[in-house]
Amino acid sequence: METFNLKHVLESQQFDLDLLDTVFGVADAMRRDLANEKKYRRLLENRIMAALFYEPSTRTRFSFESAMNRLGGSVITTENAKEFSSAAKGESLHDTTTIMNGYADVIVMRHNEAGSARMAAEVATIPVINAGDGAGQHPTQALLDLYTLKDNLGRLDGLSV
Repeated sequence: METFNLKHVLESQQFDLDLLDTVFGVADAMRRDLANEKKYRRLLENRIMAALFYEPSTRTRFSFESAMNRLGGSVITTENAKEFSSAAKGESLHDTTTIMNGYADVIVMRHNEAGSARMAAEVATIPVINAGDGAGQHPTQALLDLYTLKDNLGRLDGLSV
């Protein structure tokens, strides 16, 4: 299996067909082995995910949080960071990201402003995963959509959607 250097997940365009094949191959293997959940229960043990959600999204937030928990990691979260974090007092995304570097091993962020995930990634020393940035991108949703297409149609190349 080819390895890839992918620190952050910020936009769909980061994923070419080779990388998609690799990611989907891992997903297929994990899916086939769901009966043996013990195999993955400690995969992310002692890892902490910071879920920074500046706008509501129940499905996206819970999918990340449940995945982290099922893989043995922990989650620190704010459901509405725009109102219930220091952002309400004027703390910048730059400052929040800098602080999260010391608390977590990965930041999953949903924000109302396009480009916010990229701004966070510029100051983050830990990976940032864009879980939607306003009118910008939602690459994890795009990955799920592509995985569903490949799973149902058996291929991605040559499709017109």
